[in-house]
Amino acid sequence: MKRILIIDDEEDLCVLMRAYLQPLQFDVHLAFTLRDGLQKARDLSPDILFLDNNLPDGLGWDTVGQLLTLLPHSKINLMSAFTHLPLELENIPSVKFLEKPISLSTLKSFL
Repeated sequence: MKRILIIDDEEDLCVLMRAYLQPLQFDVHLAFTLRDGLQKARDLSPDILFLDNNLPDGLGWDTVGQLLTLLPHSKINLMSAFTHLPLELENIPSVKFLEKPISLSTLKSFL
């Protein structure tokens, strides 16, 4: 079973995403702060990571380099209401961008 970690301070969105993903046979874990999310990423080594940018304790996207080192085989999906990735993140094959608001039909293509 593939493991997913969602790091986002919008708890309702996290719960909705988990409710959608669990019946698809994913082991889904949630973190609502960057600090908690980074610790869970170390502990869980998720196959897929959904990472919000604007978190209460920092900018998620600033940790992408660290996450790529920590999780070299993981897919990293960056989420934001912003409409594009920073230039330095655009050409990393394992990093994708998911624009908020998220539709569940779109979510499936990021797995």
